Amino acid sequence: MTTTPDDLAAALPGRPPVVDLATWQTARDELLVREKAYTREGDALAAARRRLPMVEFDGTVEVVGPDGPVPFRDLFQGRDELVVYKHMWYDGAPHQGQCEGCTTTAWHLKDAVYLNARGVSFAVLTTGSWDEVASFVEFMGYTEPWYSVRDMDAPVGSDMGHITCFLRDGDRVFLTYSTTGRGNERVNGSLGLLDMTPYGRGEAWEDNPEGRPEGRNPCWSWRSDADGNPTWGPTSRPVPQWTRPGVTPVETLGRNGHHH
Repeated sequence: MTTTPDDLAAALPGRPPVVDLATWQTARDELLVREKAYTREGDALAAARRRLPMVEFDGTVEVVGPDGPVPFRDLFQGRDELVVYKHMWYDGAPHQGQCEGCTTTAWHLKDAVYLNARGVSFAVLTTGSWDEVASFVEFMGYTEPWYSVRDMDAPVGSDMGHITCFLRDGDRVFLTYSTTGRGNERVNGSLGLLDMTPYGRGEAWEDNPEGRPEGRNPCWSWRSDADGNPTWGPTSRPVPQWTRPGVTPVETLGRNGHHH
């Protein structure tokens, strides 16, 4: 049932105003006009993205995976297109000390079945040594392919934290697109859902109406302790790690405080 007009005066502090369904529908339809314009602009950006030039590089350069060194070209798995996520790495750190932002992104990229159906392969690249990487991948339960690109030059190695796209033409390999920072948000479906909620992401930078819950620093939700409390301290793990079988509380990040 919906609220009757007699109840409308009872506004809830810090909440959206209470209206009848018809009034809500009118406001919703007004916003929809802007949302459709936003969608069309996104389509136009994607069209421009497809028109970017590309850079050729040596596809025989070797990356290290579970079967040892393999040429980068093999990551295409016979397909013409490849998307990779470049996962940051802290050498020698325990699982809980690895990059929380990259963990958040990679956790949303656990299944490439729809990419594969469109002729696109997927892999995760990282600068960690393979023995450390293999242990982390097993712990996290990832089933998509990971590879170490330690000490390699761009566009295969070098800077991490990027989503990068490649194209193959026979034996030739090309870099076509790369993004970082908030450009990576596109693959994090949780952020898209939070943007639809009345309280948003709960981050201080957001433009929220007066009286809504006070926002926190960006990325506050990426780490928590064993009780689920958000913290970037030594008792924290990247949030998805608490879902892993047998995971235990921790007392150190094991990386000399190199966190936010």
